[in-house]
Amino acid sequence: MVLQESAGAPSLSTAAGGVGDAATEIQLSRLRWAVLLLFSGYSLCNAFQWIQYSSINNIFVRFYGVSTFAIDWLSMSYMLIYIPLLFPVAWLLDKRGLRLIALAGSALNAVGAWVKLGSLKPHLFPVTVLGQVICGLAQVFILGMPSRIASVWFGSHEVSTACSLAVFGNQLGIAAGFLVPPILIPNVEDVDKLAYHISIMFFMTAGVASALFILVIIVFKEKPPNPPSQAQASILSRPPVEYSFVQSILRLLRKANFLLLMVTYGLNAGCFYALSTLLNRMVIHHYPGEEVNAGRIGLTIVLSGMAGALISGIWLDKTKTYKQTTLVVYIMSLMGMIVYTFTLSLGHLWVVFLTAGLLGFFMTGYLPLGFEFAVELTYPESEGTSSGLLNVSAQIFGTAFTIGQGKIMDHFGTKAGNLLLCSVLFLGTIMTAFIKADLRRQQANLENEQT
Repeated sequence: MVLQESAGAPSLSTAAGGVGDAATEIQLSRLRWAVLLLFSGYSLCNAFQWIQYSSINNIFVRFYGVSTFAIDWLSMSYMLIYIPLLFPVAWLLDKRGLRLIALAGSALNAVGAWVKLGSLKPHLFPVTVLGQVICGLAQVFILGMPSRIASVWFGSHEVSTACSLAVFGNQLGIAAGFLVPPILIPNVEDVDKLAYHISIMFFMTAGVASALFILVIIVFKEKPPNPPSQAQASILSRPPVEYSFVQSILRLLRKANFLLLMVTYGLNAGCFYALSTLLNRMVIHHYPGEEVNAGRIGLTIVLSGMAGALISGIWLDKTKTYKQTTLVVYIMSLMGMIVYTFTLSLGHLWVVFLTAGLLGFFMTGYLPLGFEFAVELTYPESEGTSSGLLNVSAQIFGTAFTIGQGKIMDHFGTKAGNLLLCSVLFLGTIMTAFIKADLRRQQANLENEQT
């Protein structure tokens, strides 16, 4: 069940000159891919439930008889719930480990999906809000996991790629959330037919979420038998009394480079959240009756971003150029947003598909870069804590940008709303240039290998 990380690399116990100890050998477990795939699966399901309302905003507005802003809040509830609950969940991740967090996240995701099945009447909008809130709770147990899973289960030569693949699940879920609802739920006038089509989507989601929860119970393990890298072995060798969760957060908040990254990550991810939530409204405004194509445009943004994330992860594993890669991707996100802003209203859907794909390749592809850069800057602090702080920043900015852009679109049009995001990305690009590439995890791996 284990493979040597590198044929020529000595184990930690051998390097120390001691007797070979199985607990300190640097080895890779084949189970790591099953853990990664399973996490990506229930992360996918949770992300699908985040965007499934916004991708057909106008249909749910008519079905429940509420405002577009009320449907937008179903998306924003995910962001708001995350902010106060980050620290308790991050504490649990550090104290109780990956398996408990995986069980809680997948269980809440399934429960929320089943609750939504009780909201298939127009007057039951509060029930669908309750289901979405439960799914939002599940998200708190999901978003901070990719970098932690990558570090705990994967070797130093594949950790960035693993983090990108872990983020893939979330992005693929958003892609499915753009694509599937417009196909399953046509824009029909009959309320009973509409309820029938909505029930199909809710039943499918609940079934998948429940199956994934059962698989997590059976397959998901806390950690591999042996540490996968020298850096992880060093963390495991620290006496437990050395670690304090509160002190860890305080140390992170005193690191200037990490604070800069936290803000710039929040600005970029916040723009992505706002764009995803309001995309249906933007496209329908310029191309009436194109709900299905609006979903396909969202799908294009996310799929191209997944390709960007994978390429970025592989590139980082080979070059370790975290600062340079992050800055280039940020600049290209800004350029993509500018091009998208000025082509949305040209009247040609194929142009929107093209520019949205360009924007998604860089904006969505940036997300795993931020996670991995944060781990490098903050090693040996917990990956869950640093990722959690990045996500809090993203949720705060995402909520503010969604509300702000929505109000600007209502009063001044879609171009003015998108210009807000352009100015935000410009600010983030300038701030990224000031982050110093203090790659502590890479330095730890090099020092241990030399020893």
